[in-house]
Amino acid sequence: MIFLDNIYIAILGLVLGSFFNVVGMRVVAGQSIITPPSHCTSCGRRLTIRDLVPVFSWLFLKGRCRTCGAKLSPLYPIIEAATGLLFLFSFLHATSIAEILDGWLLVSLLMIVTVTDIEAMVVPNKIILFFFILSIVFRIIFPTAPWWDAALGAGTGFSLLFLIAILSNGGMGGGDVKLFAVLGLLVGFKLVLIGFFFATFYGALLGGLARLFGKVKKRQPVPFVPFITLGMLTAFFFGDWLFRAYLSLFS
Repeated sequence: MIFLDNIYIAILGLVLGSFFNVVGMRVVAGQSIITPPSHCTSCGRRLTIRDLVPVFSWLFLKGRCRTCGAKLSPLYPIIEAATGLLFLFSFLHATSIAEILDGWLLVSLLMIVTVTDIEAMVVPNKIILFFFILSIVFRIIFPTAPWWDAALGAGTGFSLLFLIAILSNGGMGGGDVKLFAVLGLLVGFKLVLIGFFFATFYGALLGGLARLFGKVKKRQPVPFVPFITLGMLTAFFFGDWLFRAYLSLFS
């Protein structure tokens, strides 16, 4: 029974990951997420069920449209697979329904804004506002202990990124600032700080390696949300353990 539960959760994540791709790509294009039905953006052919199986359709079609042969972004299967695995990991990692839902909300937000940032280097206000409202409702139903930790996390996340945006003279986008406020609301004060630390660490490390190997040119803008995603996931799943390990160094 537990095995079947895990399969159901993973499939749910895969399906939602496919939907998150649609949301992210259509929002930045200024299109409705409901209509028209899923279609090839090159030839306009309406996609059928066999074109829409998460991950496997992309692999079976070798990353190309079945009709016109146009290349399909590898971001599709990456987001689908990542969402499926992270939904399952959130489920296995949690000790309560509140933790499960918190993890799923966090993963959903991060997957969508990862798509928008990679596709267009924006974090749309529509998405931030939707998840901000959803997160407030979630925190009313499942308050943190103490209850003000969520508000402190939101304020801290916003303040940190806002300060960086000012000091960097536009090097940090306003969308990233608002995103961290919502993330702080979901994970609280301690984990948003840990997430911020790892986001900057991953950004410096991976961004530096990309420049070293010529994948990114000097002064070329680089999407920061993927690093935020890695940092916040590290904090959410391993932050408490990492914090205790850090404190043990001084005990």
